[in-house]
Parts: sequence; structure tokens; C-alpha cells
Amino acid sequence: MAMIATQRSISGSSQNPKSPSAPFLFVSVTDPVKLGNGVQAYISYRVITKTNLPEYQGPEKIVIRRYSDFVWLRDRLFEKYKGIFIPPIPEKSAVEKFRFSAEFIEMRRQALDTFVNRIASHPELQKSEDLRTFLQVEEETMEAARSQETGIFKKKPADLMQIFKDVQNKVSDVVLGKEKPVEESNPEYEKLKHYIFELEDHLAEAQKHAFRLVKRHRELGQSLSDFGKAIKLLGACEGQSLGKAFSELGAKSEMLSSKLQREAHNLLMNFEEPLKDYVRAVQSIKGTIAERASAFKQQCELAETIKLKEINLDRLMLTRSDRVGEAELEYKELKAESEEATRRFETIVRLMSEEIVRFQEQKTYDMGITFHEFAKGQAKLANDIADAWRSLLPKLEACSSSHA
Repeated sequence: MAMIATQRSISGSSQNPKSPSAPFLFVSVTDPVKLGNGVQAYISYRVITKTNLPEYQGPEKIVIRRYSDFVWLRDRLFEKYKGIFIPPIPEKSAVEKFRFSAEFIEMRRQALDTFVNRIASHPELQKSEDLRTFLQVEEETMEAARSQETGIFKKKPADLMQIFKDVQNKVSDVVLGKEKPVEESNPEYEKLKHYIFELEDHLAEAQKHAFRLVKRHRELGQSLSDFGKAIKLLGACEGQSLGKAFSELGAKSEMLSSKLQREAHNLLMNFEEPLKDYVRAVQSIKGTIAERASAFKQQCELAETIKLKEINLDRLMLTRSDRVGEAELEYKELKAESEEATRRFETIVRLMSEEIVRFQEQKTYDMGITFHEFAKGQAKLANDIADAWRSLLPKLEACSSSHA
């Protein structure tokens, strides 16, 4: 499960985090509580931070946060850390009746816990001033920080989700060849894009079938429960030995129904949800790919503009125009802007190269745990089912032989 991995050593150091000298930053998102009524209702969470980092106020801090605060943190990091894969946050429930169900609230809490711990464990993002603000300031200060945002930060979460979707569609068009914008022809970059888009498809397909597995377990559990009740009633109409056997058969069916429902919940939380989380993570990476494409385009456009400015400046100097001084100043300013754009693009390229390695290592670790837990849960369920039915065989055989 992703959350297990993100709560390893936070500093990126190989030191044991239990050592007093090792820097650590552990965050827990706990105790979801519904506040307000009607359309104004929302869930608040207790966010507990434990750390020995000197830039924090103390060894432990507890603050109350709501979903929009997590959105604020994600958006700030996305805007400031170009080239770094910003962890995704869970989407809002599109269906009103599920918004405050116990299961949805727990899924949201788990996903938000994973989100903030991924940030806290990232060697660059953990240094963010916005992360410290999120983890330390009181609710009133946090609310004021959200309300003072401008530009992209002032948009509503729904608007920002649409921006990210538009960005992803734009990248899809580029990769699928629907558009032919200015784009870098780099074999490694092409390989990266192909990997990300293919990974998204495979993860989405796996998550779709995980959803079906959860649904199948729930439906089978409900069927066994209904069957158990019906067979008990049937047993009440039979003689003592057969009635007792039917009663036990009904009880076993209801017991297995409970096991199937529990396993369905485990599958949802520890199998389907981690897969869905990685689908969101890949979509976030596509946003970073779009930022890289934009930075490359800006760099190329500035380089072309500089060439035109050079030609114009040469012409003005040959004609000894009185606009030479003004043109030279424009050229210098444009050149400085172009050099900055090149640095920005090169930084994104460098960071993305580091990020994809980190992402693949983390994915291997997380998916290994996720599928191991899945197989272990299925094996235990299969054994429990086999043992339950096997224990009934002698009694049912005795009933059938006594009437032979």
C-alpha cells in the first residue's frame, strides 16, 4: 500500500529514523469529522506532525485541516516546483449521497494521508515553506492564506481540476500526433512520454478490474447471506437431523458472507484504491510533461525572436539609425530573458530525469506490497471457504446415508 512506503525515512537519508540524530518528519491525517449542514457541510481532519527538524515549531503539532487546504498545498507546489512530480490528491465525490458515507470518508482520509506523506518524504518538497505553513499554522491563518491567493491559486478546486484535464488532453494530442507544435526531438523524452501514457492505460485497466473484483465479492457475500437465511427457514421445516444440518449450513453461509464483505472492504482500501492513486499520480506526471513542453516552446520562440532582433539591430547599425540604442537595450533584455528560459527548461529536464527514477522505484515498492497483500487476502479467503464447506461434509453425508 502506498501509505506504508511514504512513511519510511523522510529525509532521504539511509539513517535509522529512530536514531535521535536522524532528521525525520512524520505526518498523520486522522479523525475525520463532518461539520456544517447541507451544501455547506464538509469534513475536517486532524493533521498530526512529529519532527525533529529545526525549522519546525516543536516536536509535535496538531492542526485541523479541510479538503480545500490540501488542494491549496497541491496547487502551490505545482506552481512553484516545475519539473517535480507533485503527488495527486483524491478527487471529490461526484455523487452527493456518497460524500459523507463512512467508506468514502475513510478512503478520502487514507488518500490525503498518502498525499501529504509523499510530500514530506520528498527531498525537495519537504523543504517547502508552504508545507510548513500547512502543517503548523492555525485554522484562521490557513483560511486567510487561501483567501489571499491570486492568479491560478485563486481558482476553485473544480476549475483547477479542469485545467489539469485540459493540460492532459493537450499532451495526449501531442503524443498521438493530433497537433504538431514546437516540440523537442529527444529519444529519451519520447521514451518517457510513451512509458507514462502506456502506464496510465495499464493502471486504469487494472483498477477497472479491481473494482469488478470488489463488486463480485460484495455480491457473492450478499447472496450467501440471503442463502443462509433461506436454508435456515427450510431447516425449520425438516426433521431433527436434517434440520440441524441445514441450520449449520445456513450459519456457515452467513459466516462466509461476513468474511467476503470484509475481504471486499480490504480489496477496496488496499488494492483498488492504491491502483486508483497511481492512476492519479500518472495524470499528475502528465501535467509536468505539459510544463516541460511549454518551457521548451518558450525557449524556442525566444531564440527565434532574438535572431530577428539581431537582424534588425544589424540593419539599424548599418543605416546609423537613431534607434540603435533602444534596439540594443531590447536585444540585451530579450537575451537575458532567453537565457533564463533556457535555464528554466534545463532545470525541468534535470528534475524530471531524477523524478522518473524515484517514481519507478517507489512504484515497484508500492505495487509489490499491494499485490502481495491482495494474493495473501485471496489465499486466506479461499482457505476459509474450503474449511467451512469441508467441515459440513460429514454431517450432510450422514443425513443422506441415513435416508438411503
